[in-house]
Amino acid sequence: MAIFVLALAAGCAKPPKHEEPSLADLEKTNPPPVVAAGLTRFDAKSGPDMKVRIEGTSTIHDWQVEGHIIGGSIEVGPGFPTEPGQAATPGKVQAEVKAYIPVRGLKSVEKDGSHYSDKMDEVMYDKMKSAANPRITYHSIELVLKESPRSKDLPYVFDSKGELAVAGVTNSISMPVNVLPLGDKKLKISGSITLKMSDFKVEAPVLIGLLSTGDPVKLSFEWPVQQKQAPAPDASK
Repeated sequence: MAIFVLALAAGCAKPPKHEEPSLADLEKTNPPPVVAAGLTRFDAKSGPDMKVRIEGTSTIHDWQVEGHIIGGSIEVGPGFPTEPGQAATPGKVQAEVKAYIPVRGLKSVEKDGSHYSDKMDEVMYDKMKSAANPRITYHSIELVLKESPRSKDLPYVFDSKGELAVAGVTNSISMPVNVLPLGDKKLKISGSITLKMSDFKVEAPVLIGLLSTGDPVKLSFEWPVQQKQAPAPDASK
């Protein structure tokens, strides 16, 4: 991964291996939020469809990072489309997203998705200041439905505004977001945005004469969420 060649050139020591945390373990540290009356909460649902990907460029070759943990939840009002083919009126909707990505859940990867290097991962964690800021976080401010799908197999298209925090720096961002109701109280939320590392004060490694990395990066995600079932009544009472 070209963005991390500086670490190899400097001959840094082999870092200790780390185990990628699971979504279930991370959620244990977060008490479940209180849901306001009239709202429905969908929680992150781990599985093979959950993915975040960051792509960038350098003077040598392109690089990419992937993770498979996106925690958090989305709370929606009664007008939010949660079922395939549900009628929905374009305009601002009642919804709030709170999501996070553990920095140490990200890994450098080859173009085919196979792991690239533990050493490169450690350089990335250092540049993203993971010791002081272990999570990338996002909090939505506004969600506006642009259009309803022409068929129940297509997603609802939204414009979103929110606050993204990376390496201790928070910026306001706007991006298109797709929401695909899957039935059975499940949604798949996806989107992508181009950001600049410098806007979050993330320093890109530079090796004079050999390597320079581009400032823009593309972040894309696929986030499955599911409505929690109400607990069954206690038959003994």
